[in-house]
Amino acid sequence: MKYSLVLIGLFLFGGIVAQEKKKIDNQTIWSTRTFSAANVYGVESMNDGVYFTRLDYTREGTSIEKYSYENYEKVGTIVKSADLTYNNKAISIDDYDFNYDETKILIASDQESIYRHSSKSFYFIYDITTKTLEPLADMSQGKQRLAAFSPDGEKVAFVRNNNIFYRFLNSTEEVQVTFDGTMNEIINGATDWVYEEEFSFHRGFYWSPNSDRIAYYKFDESKVKEFQMKMYGSLYPDHYKFKYPKAGEDNSVVTIHVFQLENNRTEPFELGANTDIYIPRITWSNDQYTLVVQRMNRLQNKLEILTGNFSPERQPNIPVPVEVVYTEKAKTYIDIHDNTELLSDGNTLLWTSEKDGFNHIYLIDLSAGKETQVTKGEWEVTEVYGIDEKKGVIYFQAAKESPTQREVYSINTDGSKLTKLSTQPGTNEAEFSNHFKYFLLYHSDANTPFTVSIHGNHKKSKLKKPLVIEDNKALKKTMETYDLTKKTFFTVKGAAGDDLNAWMIKPSNFEEDQSYPLLMFVYGGPGINTVNDSWSYGNYFWFQSLAQQGYVVVSVDARGTGYRGRDFKHSTYLQLGKYETEDQIAAAKELGNLKYIDKDRIGIFGWSYGGYMSSLCITKGADVFKSAIAVAPVTNWRFYDNIYTERFMRTPQENGKNYDVNSPINHVDKLKGNYLLIHGSADDNVHFQNSMEMVDALIKANKQFDFMAYPNKNHGIYGGNTREHLYNLMTNFLIEKL
Repeated sequence: MKYSLVLIGLFLFGGIVAQEKKKIDNQTIWSTRTFSAANVYGVESMNDGVYFTRLDYTREGTSIEKYSYENYEKVGTIVKSADLTYNNKAISIDDYDFNYDETKILIASDQESIYRHSSKSFYFIYDITTKTLEPLADMSQGKQRLAAFSPDGEKVAFVRNNNIFYRFLNSTEEVQVTFDGTMNEIINGATDWVYEEEFSFHRGFYWSPNSDRIAYYKFDESKVKEFQMKMYGSLYPDHYKFKYPKAGEDNSVVTIHVFQLENNRTEPFELGANTDIYIPRITWSNDQYTLVVQRMNRLQNKLEILTGNFSPERQPNIPVPVEVVYTEKAKTYIDIHDNTELLSDGNTLLWTSEKDGFNHIYLIDLSAGKETQVTKGEWEVTEVYGIDEKKGVIYFQAAKESPTQREVYSINTDGSKLTKLSTQPGTNEAEFSNHFKYFLLYHSDANTPFTVSIHGNHKKSKLKKPLVIEDNKALKKTMETYDLTKKTFFTVKGAAGDDLNAWMIKPSNFEEDQSYPLLMFVYGGPGINTVNDSWSYGNYFWFQSLAQQGYVVVSVDARGTGYRGRDFKHSTYLQLGKYETEDQIAAAKELGNLKYIDKDRIGIFGWSYGGYMSSLCITKGADVFKSAIAVAPVTNWRFYDNIYTERFMRTPQENGKNYDVNSPINHVDKLKGNYLLIHGSADDNVHFQNSMEMVDALIKANKQFDFMAYPNKNHGIYGGNTREHLYNLMTNFLIEKL
């Protein structure tokens, strides 16, 4: 009997222990893979639209695997990095691309990041049939960039040292297309820093459909002022120099050219006499020889689409005639996007625009100058996946049900039969197969990591219900062992009376009659939301760790954020920082009136634009906020790049007053609370200069503050122990000063 009682006691005690939830620490979040979410990476639909390939990562390396859409059956392994060597060196698979008949693969190896999107690699060509590997180019000349098969699969073009080259696959001879490429002067076939960052692309050359021409960008950045960053680690620090056009300063002069392979002749695309313009996109039409170019004025409120025909039947030495086929104007600005496709008739353009007050899909007849609005309503199209021309169906993502959520839809080109293809609330993203017979759906919500499923999209498909291929079961099981609470959504009033979307995380032992310190998380930049019903990676667990330590964490999307229509987003035009700050202060005051929030212990944290916002809130809102953390903040828009800044503020020459009146540098005298300023010294995006100017102003005002610089770290501030150190620093600051 005594033995049985002991067993029962042990069982009960063990049950209590088993139910205890673990606490989260920064080491677990940032220095281990405990909370890493699995996903499906490197997906490429095969030509037939029946199979797809993906990258699989194992301890042995990376492999390209082939799967069936119909049943997710693994058809075979195309190649493993473990089987690839060249000159007795292992070859990694960092990225890959098939040629047109899927007999060869272009493999990027030893990839090295340059800026946000750009990288350089050693490229190799792998023959699937013979299982042989060869380098794309002479490796002794250095890494290559942006390598791309020609549409006929017989050639590959690439960029090296700011010049364009190509080679035939049946020859190792490199043919040089441009010769004037020079670091910090001339760029051929790639983009300069500011185009890459603000127009979100870095490829600057494009094969023509019949593979006999290459259209390319040339950037003359010789008049763009140079920025320098010190790189520490040697007795005398190195200086990294690059061209960075700040607000109001000279841009690169951009020209477009077309190279003919047959005769090695290059012709210009005539862009007009005004060189102070932007060329945010170019593409070839399906008629083989017509190049389509987007031209935008410097104020970014007028966008034109131009066409020029480079037919070989033209008389030589006669300039290519250029025609403006479409123009869009705005009172504020026009966002550049990739929701663009020129249909097979060579005349109809699929396009999205905010012109009716919300971002919607249009079909534009370029020859007749007529347009048809396909989607309508007080909601926004967020991404166009493509158009099935045979069926007359467009596939897209939208924030139709809420600005915080994303759904996947289809609609007929005449605007009929709007159909929601996703079924779960939260955030849904799709990746369609060739011919649109299937799609992979990536779903997550604010409290649940990704589920990836395959969906049939045609009547004859045997796939009658979604087939889940990744459910993050391991991570979900791990999360169950930790003391986590649900992120919940609500609204709060802004300064102008708007209902602002927000989320909140409370401590798990939350009691309504207790008083808790509040930390607000902010970004706030134009069109960018933090209040999203989607998985948010590492910050989700950091906010949970703060909740475990007794903090309430909230994020609010103020005026200027996205997916609530053009007027709401554009309301901050010419006055960045003003209305966003007013809304955050108003939200903090309302939250402070809740009986469970200690209104004397309200803090705010932000990174980049969010650091700009937190710096304004702790100064302009000094009577509301006790503490603020600003990571890599802009402190005056005069210091930031011209494409981004002038889009929303125009130039300092035109609008200098609003640059300065909304600069936290000019409000440091108001600082009463605790301020932690953090920056990476090698930030190529928001320069370290911003924090140095802020520090100088704080010292001149005799204000005490905390400051941390991370040597040689860029805007992301990561690498080694850096993230763990950073988040420990911020956690300790909050514990001590909030």
